[in-house]
Amino acid sequence: MNISQSILTCSSKYGDFEGRASRSEFWWFYLFVVAFNGAANSLGISFLAYFILTIPICAVGTRRFHDINKSGWYLLLALTIIGIIPLIILLCKKGSQEKNKYGEPINLYT
Repeated sequence: MNISQSILTCSSKYGDFEGRASRSEFWWFYLFVVAFNGAANSLGISFLAYFILTIPICAVGTRRFHDINKSGWYLLLALTIIGIIPLIILLCKKGSQEKNKYGEPINLYT
């Protein structure tokens, strides 16, 4: 998945907290969010950017945790200073290759 596919997928699943998201989908969208927030900050509309992108980044993060067979509530680790390190480690893990309670595995090659 490339950055444009990731942005389109996450935009179409704006508030969808169900299912799974691949590592590439999450990290490409995260890169887009960082760049978008940087541009919005330079234009003085950072509050609007944060307001627009909070739900989609939480949704794709939740789906990313579902891919590694964890609950989306793990995103709350970001609220603690020490929790950011395990959060990043978990978000970088390879997704499970078998079906889990959150859905079928993501096949990036079809």
